[in-house]
Amino acid sequence: MSDPEPPRVEPAPGDPQQPGPAAASVTEATPPRCPTRTRLYRGGALVSEGFPAEEISDHLAVDDGSFVWLDLFDPDAADLSIVTNEFGLHPLAVEDAVQDHQRSKLDRYRTHLFANLYAVRFDPATDEVGTSELSAFITGRALITVRKADWDVDALVARWDAEQDLVGSGVGFLVHGFIDAVVDGQYQAVEQISDASEELEDAMFDARRRQEIRRRGFELRKSLGRLRRVVAPMREVVVRLARADEDHHVAADRLGPYFQDVQDHVVQTTDAIEAQHELVSSILDTNQNEQGNDLNEITKKLASWAAIIAVPTAVTGFYGQNVPYPGFSKEWGFATSCGVIVALGGGIWLALRRRGWL
Repeated sequence: MSDPEPPRVEPAPGDPQQPGPAAASVTEATPPRCPTRTRLYRGGALVSEGFPAEEISDHLAVDDGSFVWLDLFDPDAADLSIVTNEFGLHPLAVEDAVQDHQRSKLDRYRTHLFANLYAVRFDPATDEVGTSELSAFITGRALITVRKADWDVDALVARWDAEQDLVGSGVGFLVHGFIDAVVDGQYQAVEQISDASEELEDAMFDARRRQEIRRRGFELRKSLGRLRRVVAPMREVVVRLARADEDHHVAADRLGPYFQDVQDHVVQTTDAIEAQHELVSSILDTNQNEQGNDLNEITKKLASWAAIIAVPTAVTGFYGQNVPYPGFSKEWGFATSCGVIVALGGGIWLALRRRGWL
C-alpha cells in the first residue's frame, strides 16, 4: 500500500513588495507567550504550517530530510526555552536574541549559527530611517527567527513561496530568502533616499525653500549615517554564511550563486549609501553657497540704491544753503537742481545696471 500523499498546503497570502497584516499567534501554550509562526518542509515541498511550536520535534522525527521555520515575535528567555534544548542553542546566542541593540553580526557555535540583522524602512514624510532588529538561529534542520519589532513576515513567506524550486536545498533555502529580504529592504530605503535627494536638487535654486533644503538635507544625512551603520557589517555576514565548512554548510552548491547575488546587492547598497551621502553633503554645501550668493546680491542692490539716493541728497543739500548762489530764489535754479539730480542719478543707475548690480 502506497503512502498517503501529504496534504496540499496553499501558499501564504502576501506580496513581497506590499506589507501584509501582523502575524497572529498559532499556539495557546506558555511558553511561548509571544506570537509565533511555523512552517514544515519535507520532500522538497511545504507540507504544513501554523502548527504549535511544541510539535516541532514530532514533525522533524518523521523524516530526517524535513526542516522547519519558527518565527517568534518579541520573546524573552522563557519563550525561547521551548527550542533551546531541542536545538542546543548556546546561552550567549539566546541572550543576544533577547537583548536589544546588538550589532549586525554572524556568530558560529558548535551546533548552530547565530545572526543578528536590521531590517530598515524609510519614511518619506519625516525623512527618517526606522530599524527593526532581527535575530536568527540557523541549524541543520531549522531556521528560527526572532523579531524584536514588527516586520512584514508575510512578505518573507511570499518570497519563499515564489522560489519553490529551491526548497530541495534545505534550510539554506530559508536562510537565503530571509537574508535576501533584509538586504532588498535596505536597498529600497537607499532608493527612496535617492528620490528625496533628487527633490532637494530640484528645489536648490528656489530661494523660498532654503530652510526646507537645509532641514531635509540634515535629516537625510543623519538617516544615511544610521543606514550605513547597519548595512556596513552585512557584507561580512553574507560572506561568512556563504562560506562552506564541515559544521555549517548553509550555502549548498546550488545556492552558492544565490548567496553571491545577495553579496553583490550588499556591495551595491553600500556603494549607493556612500554616493548618496556625498550627494546630500554636496547639496548642503551648495545651498550654503547659494545663501552666500543671495546675500551678496542683496548687498550689491542695497549699495547701488544707496549710491543713487545719495545724489538727490547731495544736490538738494547744496541748493538748500542759506547763502546766495547762482539761481537762488529763481525758478531756473530749481529746474537746474532737478536736472542735475536726474542726470547724475540716471547715469549712476545705468552704470550699475551694466555691471549687473541692479
